[in-house]
Amino acid sequence: MSSQKNQPRVCKRRVFYIPGYDPIPPRRYRELYRTEGKLQAEISGYEISTSAKSGDGPYGWHVTSRQDGVEVQVDVDVLVWSDLVRDSMSNSIPATYLQLVRTAWIYMSSGTLWRLMRLRKGPVIAALYPVGMLLAQLLLAILLAGAMTWVLMLFIGWLGVILAVGAAYGLMRWFRQQDGQLFAYYLMHDYAYSAKLKGATPVELRNRLHVFGALIQEALNSDADEVLVVGHSSGAHLGVSVLADVIRDSRQRDDSPAFSFLTLGQVVPMVSFLPEARGLRADLHFLSTQEGLTWVDVSAPGDGCSFALCDPVSVSGVATAEKKWPLVLSAAFTQTLSPERWKNLRWKFFRLHFQYLCAFDKPDRYDYFRITAGPQTLGQRFEGRAPSKSRMDKPVSKYVSVKA
Repeated sequence: MSSQKNQPRVCKRRVFYIPGYDPIPPRRYRELYRTEGKLQAEISGYEISTSAKSGDGPYGWHVTSRQDGVEVQVDVDVLVWSDLVRDSMSNSIPATYLQLVRTAWIYMSSGTLWRLMRLRKGPVIAALYPVGMLLAQLLLAILLAGAMTWVLMLFIGWLGVILAVGAAYGLMRWFRQQDGQLFAYYLMHDYAYSAKLKGATPVELRNRLHVFGALIQEALNSDADEVLVVGHSSGAHLGVSVLADVIRDSRQRDDSPAFSFLTLGQVVPMVSFLPEARGLRADLHFLSTQEGLTWVDVSAPGDGCSFALCDPVSVSGVATAEKKWPLVLSAAFTQTLSPERWKNLRWKFFRLHFQYLCAFDKPDRYDYFRITAGPQTLGQRFEGRAPSKSRMDKPVSKYVSVKA
């Protein structure tokens, strides 16, 4: 990959956003960007506006922003894999419980769960939550069936057993319908998707990542000043694999755009610690050594759904002396959000997991809308910034082999 442009200002940028495991249509991200960008602009004193994107290609939108006296034009594309997410989510209650047993067995029998517990407790608790919630729902259904059987057998005999089983199954279906508030089935499908091949990338997802890579490579051949890839949550480790392939296959150009990678609220260890994640570990190692890339990883200890401040390369055991990336930084929610907003959001775990894409009351250098629509490249914005002193960078993964 060629070196980045020596331009002091960015006037034209391409942004590719890779969502996490999310079945929601991509228009949600456009609305989030529009509303939160407007709020951040009011707080920080710059101008930003969004409009529909014209032409073919992936779903996205256009951004015009004036910051520090410079007008910046941005095209944002969402690299969609929500259809694969929906296909992986079983609507069958028995199938979900089968996923629970299989996924729990993979994480425990491989020793991965115990290694993850040596990192942040929050995401491990988040991983155990759907197991506990689904088992609690099953227990309540069994207790209901037992109580109804004991009562009805006295009056209607074995017909009472049939009615009791039907009532228990009805309760299970009711729990399933309430998952929009409970998230037990959703999270179970998420962890099961990563674990079903013990960390190896499913064929359908690997094919989609090749499509993503082609779109990014096309942008690198354009007249943009910067190509910025943003990976949020599970989208972080997908971005690692996509960018590693792009760089391996890329042809050098003297006037290539600055190439930048921003990972937010990453959960990389949930996959990279699994025994068959050799491809991901190889990509982590490769990407961490690249001169022509700027990789910044932002998380916050207040985000209980991410492995906050855990260097994904180092904790996965694939860091070498040539390692340059990522620069691990904290979004410091307790400092960048007002006390009132922090109090309001503190226990809203899923909302906090998306805070990286939202406005901050007192933003430090991390401002999503300055990064995506401002006149500095990611490298310029964080040049000279020291990594967080609280980061975890010791190898923890039991499995460190990489794909040959």
